[in-house]
Amino acid sequence: MGPFELPDFYLPYPARLNPHVESARAHTKEWAREMGMLDDPEIWEERRFDGMDYGLLCAYTHPECDAAELDLVTDWYVWVFYFDDHFLETFKRTRDVVGGQAYLDRLDLFMTDDPPEPVNAVERGLKDLWARTVPGMSRLWRERFTRTNHELMQESMWELFHIEDGQVSNPIEYIEERRKVGGAPWSACLVEHAVGVEVPERVVGSRPIRVLTETFADAVHLRNDLFSYQREVEEEGELSNCVLVVERFLGCDTQKAAEITNDLLTSRLHVFEHTTFTELPVLFAEYALPPHEQEAVLRYARGLQDWQSGGHEWHMRSNRYMNGGGRTGFHVSPRHVMGPGGLRNHTHVPHRKVGHLPLPEIFMPFQARENPHLDEARRATLDYAEAMGFYTMVWDRDSHDGYDLALCAAGIDPDASLEELVLATDWLSWGTYGDDYLPVVFGRSRDFVGAKAFNRRLSEFMPLDLVVTAVAANPVERGLADLWLRTAGPMSPEGRAEFRAGVEAMTASWVWELANHIQNRVPDPVDYVEMRRKTFGSDMTMALARLAPGRTIPSEVWGSRPMTAMVAAANDYCCMLNDLFSYQKEIEYEGELHNMVLVVQTFFDCDLPRAAELVGSLVTARMRQFQKVAEFDLPALLDDMDADARLRASVADYVAELGDWMAAILRWHRECRRYDEATLKGARWVPGPTGLGTAGTRIGTLLGRTAS
Repeated sequence: MGPFELPDFYLPYPARLNPHVESARAHTKEWAREMGMLDDPEIWEERRFDGMDYGLLCAYTHPECDAAELDLVTDWYVWVFYFDDHFLETFKRTRDVVGGQAYLDRLDLFMTDDPPEPVNAVERGLKDLWARTVPGMSRLWRERFTRTNHELMQESMWELFHIEDGQVSNPIEYIEERRKVGGAPWSACLVEHAVGVEVPERVVGSRPIRVLTETFADAVHLRNDLFSYQREVEEEGELSNCVLVVERFLGCDTQKAAEITNDLLTSRLHVFEHTTFTELPVLFAEYALPPHEQEAVLRYARGLQDWQSGGHEWHMRSNRYMNGGGRTGFHVSPRHVMGPGGLRNHTHVPHRKVGHLPLPEIFMPFQARENPHLDEARRATLDYAEAMGFYTMVWDRDSHDGYDLALCAAGIDPDASLEELVLATDWLSWGTYGDDYLPVVFGRSRDFVGAKAFNRRLSEFMPLDLVVTAVAANPVERGLADLWLRTAGPMSPEGRAEFRAGVEAMTASWVWELANHIQNRVPDPVDYVEMRRKTFGSDMTMALARLAPGRTIPSEVWGSRPMTAMVAAANDYCCMLNDLFSYQKEIEYEGELHNMVLVVQTFFDCDLPRAAELVGSLVTARMRQFQKVAEFDLPALLDDMDADARLRASVADYVAELGDWMAAILRWHRECRRYDEATLKGARWVPGPTGLGTAGTRIGTLLGRTAS
């Protein structure tokens, strides 16, 4: 008997079967034998290989490609599953961390034009496949495919580390890391190859394409976690499975955890559909994509859809997983339509009277510090805002004074000079004002086109040559032009470009929020967390962190798994912290949809106290993860790099700054008047959605340092 009954899967599209399935089965079995994948019965033997039926998997997931392409794709899937099982037997079961890393590092050499001689079946298969796959594809596609291959292989160490220390991830960490180790982004690259298109270069990094790929990845992995729970958790001792993550985080039984995992799977599929039908048309118009490029994007989306449907059918038939009692074919139940991700997300009634939200206990291991220039910065930022015209619309001086953004900046950078602190405070004021301005000016009129045009114009006030020729037409543009010249001057041209891209990512996310308001759509939990970081200014402040004078952290550390995990944990901590404090302001007074408490309420269909409790648990989990990475993972990375004292000191300084930042944010929320009910009732202007918790606080993390 299995550990749980398979849940009610959302199957909106029936699977189709490629007519070349039998030839693919025969070809790939012979190929696997030739590569040596059937030589070790402890890993694979012929009967088990036949039962797993990878020819059927690829015939279902790629129903339209020709026989030669199906053979190639099937060989890739045989290779990736063999790699996973070979790594399990050779390194996971033996807990050989050092040997596992050396093995993975060597595999990168087989994704080059001059690979070494292979010494095992995994290397032999990768060398053969690489030579058969990359000819005919563009350089950019090769780079993406190389990166996803590398991440897929290297993130096997993430699973091994969790087994080694007996740790189960928190839900946010799990979803992000699972995308890499699960290999679905790798599968998405192969979808392009199989359907004979490449996503146009100029839109490959856009939000709609990113969301299509990521929702595809999440749905593939969550489905696999449901089918593979018994094999991975009960038989292999694996800890990287969403059902187990939910079990541990919520303290519920396995059946309930499986149902919640399936709800998240359903929600992610709805996001895929929503993006296809509402965001792709806007993307096509915005970039003026010609018909053949539109067709390439749509064929890619269709290929991802086919993979979802076919992958489910294969899971129901393969002997690799538990699969008794589940549905196949087309199946859409009322819960799938009305539940998480469906119509439930469009039924929120704005401006409900919710009253003050009793806060859960908030874990904070750091102490906020003081800056001696606080009072001077308070006065200076009020004068800056008045000069920029902030008090002519949306804000007045009294409300701005009550927000006390200088207190926030002073705690974020307690050692800043007066000039640095004033600059950081002014950025906080601008970001907060801009985020309040857009929904007031464009949200009430539902002017999505106007908001897009407004956002596009902002780039004109951040010229790389520091010569602003555009004429500011509103306080947001005027304030940005002023801050850009005060901030970007000391930067290199490359640094200015990176910084500007970060600002653009933040302001573009404001338009995403407006689109959700127009549709009255409460975001999906995963989409919300990831977009919340952008509304929070994370891309911009990461650029500032890298560009801070005297900082000696190389790109391989900034881009490493520990560093990105630590920064994401810190961002999420403060984003959700703000959502707790701002709940009444946003839900009752602003009619907001973008608040983690509301997102959790909507997903779980639970009451407010339970939603606040769950968000509080996530806040604590993210802080615990920050501490673990800072205390163990980052030092281990630096040890592996044989880092010198200067690099270690620079990393330690950055970790300390993040601690200052989180402590300052908590203190500011407790002491400012932005969220007081008395302030909200007496406000002259109705603040726009999300407020400081988005653009404001994160901007100042290191920004003041650029002034010198």
